[in-house]
Amino acid sequence: MVANDTPAFIYLDHAATSWPKPPEVIKAVIHAMENDAANPGRGSHGMAVRASRVLFDTRKAIARLFHVANPNDIAFAMNTTMALNTAIKGFVEEGDHVIATSVEHNSVRRPLEMLKKTRGITVTYIEADEQGGLDAKQVEQAIGPRTKLVIVNHSSNLTGAMLPVAEIGEVTRRKGVKLLVDAAQTAGLVEIDVAAMGIDMLAFPGHKGLLGPQGTGGLYIHHDLDLVPLLHGGTGSQSESIEQPRVRPDRYEAGTQNTPGLAGLRAGLQYLQQETVANIYSREWQLAQQMIEGLKGVDRIRILGPGQGEPRTGIVSFVLEGIDPSEMAFVLDQHYNIAVRSGYHCTPLAHQAAGTLETGAVRASVGCFTAKHEVDTFIQAVKEIRQQYS
Repeated sequence: MVANDTPAFIYLDHAATSWPKPPEVIKAVIHAMENDAANPGRGSHGMAVRASRVLFDTRKAIARLFHVANPNDIAFAMNTTMALNTAIKGFVEEGDHVIATSVEHNSVRRPLEMLKKTRGITVTYIEADEQGGLDAKQVEQAIGPRTKLVIVNHSSNLTGAMLPVAEIGEVTRRKGVKLLVDAAQTAGLVEIDVAAMGIDMLAFPGHKGLLGPQGTGGLYIHHDLDLVPLLHGGTGSQSESIEQPRVRPDRYEAGTQNTPGLAGLRAGLQYLQQETVANIYSREWQLAQQMIEGLKGVDRIRILGPGQGEPRTGIVSFVLEGIDPSEMAFVLDQHYNIAVRSGYHCTPLAHQAAGTLETGAVRASVGCFTAKHEVDTFIQAVKEIRQQYS
């Protein structure tokens, strides 16, 4: 299929994790490991104080990005999954009704299904259309007297479709229902203002659009909310008490935090501030449009998600008739040195809505450093593979 010379590596799996990281991120992690690697909040010596400063500065940078008034309303977590579990299990009580959507990740669906069994909650999954979109009116119609929480995925990790979070936030605010947003695919790519958009809790990763290391992320919690902590243990404060501290962010951050990782995340946030979220979104949107334009002429292909020219994140998923998605991804990797992801992307509900539950799909996702020529090379590779299987 290709010449013997190994082609340059092309990474198109940014929806899973961003790569490469800005050089500043790598340097910040190494610097923290070498100079600030004490336990933050667990001592008054100089290195421990510097480690605490890393956390404080990173928290402030995240608060600025999401327009959070008090940085202490940001609780760090290992990833979006942990943040979502903290929000869902800490807020939903026995007998509550929760509304989610049919494009939710398993990080939402599985905790909800578990709570159906253990706390007797009820869950309504609002059906998205084939492109992954839905209307705020659907949310309003689903709200009932026992509805306590609405959970929405800001952007589908399968189709790239973005949900109308601000409109949904207006509905939940008017109805007295809390709103939890999964920003796994939009944090750092789409402007998010938690106050203006009516978001009560926002779960986000550090390792995707925020360009930080893996093992970082967090949860914004509105100051009026009090969640039951997911973890209980040492916080470095109020150690004499047998109860978890009520002060934020200690209440939700038991155990030693990932200081080097958060130092890298702070550097990623600084890079974002220089580049601006708006410019990065424009760049990734244009790359996604380039990919769609190139792929739509491929024989017997079906491209998922919003149509060309419509808003979306940098995710382009597709299926090719007669070619198993896993085989397509394998050939792209082994013969073309192109990394994509195939399968069900931890979101079977979204595949069901898209009509790909039986096959799965190939997902290519661009990122901050993806080049136009890399997209062209990917398109040509897909065309060549299609010809081989014709």
